[in-house]
Amino acid sequence: MTQSRRWVATDFGGPEVLVEIAVELPAPGPGEVTVEVRAAGMNPADYKHFGSGQDPKLLPLSIGYEVAGVILALGPDTEIASCGGAVGDEVVVFQIFDGYSSALNAPAPDVFAKPSALSFAAAANLLLVGTTAAETLHVIDLFAGETVLVHGAAGAVGTSVVQQARLLGATVIGTASERDFDAVRGFGATPVRYGPGLEDRVREAATGGVDAAIDTVGVDEAIDVSLALVSDRRRIVSTAAFGRAPHNGFQTIGAANPTSGPFRAAARRTILDLAAQGKLTVPIGATFSLSDAPRAVEALQGQHPYGKLALVP
Repeated sequence: MTQSRRWVATDFGGPEVLVEIAVELPAPGPGEVTVEVRAAGMNPADYKHFGSGQDPKLLPLSIGYEVAGVILALGPDTEIASCGGAVGDEVVVFQIFDGYSSALNAPAPDVFAKPSALSFAAAANLLLVGTTAAETLHVIDLFAGETVLVHGAAGAVGTSVVQQARLLGATVIGTASERDFDAVRGFGATPVRYGPGLEDRVREAATGGVDAAIDTVGVDEAIDVSLALVSDRRRIVSTAAFGRAPHNGFQTIGAANPTSGPFRAAARRTILDLAAQGKLTVPIGATFSLSDAPRAVEALQGQHPYGKLALVP
């Protein structure tokens, strides 16, 4: 048995519903890996998972979709997804549902060797946003030489979109607040300030026009400007504006799209390879102790430094 600390939601609501419990992990069975968590990635999907208005029969809910750590044990005749695997190896795990833990048992097909170029905190935040970003670029079928508008370019998914679009050879115009302009420029995109007059500012920045648009924020301004600038609505995709898509004819990705899950699972190896080559990075804004998970979730829901957040047991 392995002792673990784990955060669960005992009710629906905000950070106040989180409770830390003790868990005894059984020895891993065939096809399972026990991982000591060195960092748990944090994503808005975490707190949405236990948001108000859901079925109480689902409670209690474990939280956290991705972690990085070291292998404590492997089940009989078990290899991790990237082949091999031994006690002490550094790994990343995605997609799981109990990442806010000090240790966990994970399906071996979801465990991969950690890119050595990344810290544990960065590796724990790599795959959810990385595979989401890859899917947006796949959906709009972006090519080298084209110009793409990225709404929320300084956000977690937006930062990965910018990096991956630049690797494809595309020109990127990214909306952001002025305080994040340097970060957006640092990844090779041209920043433009969101707010009134956004369409004109994008037209000025994209002298050759905009071929496609990716929305990661879901506000009407982002959708309205995308519709005004991109002639082919099939080349507009949103990760958030689900209500408008049926009426305006653009695409959305996420849990409700049956192609999203399989695509992201298949894209994990590509994202890991890019990170291993130093071509894809994950800026970290702050780390929190695992024991401070409620405070970390509160920070995740509000304003926090540029970059991703991580829980460190």
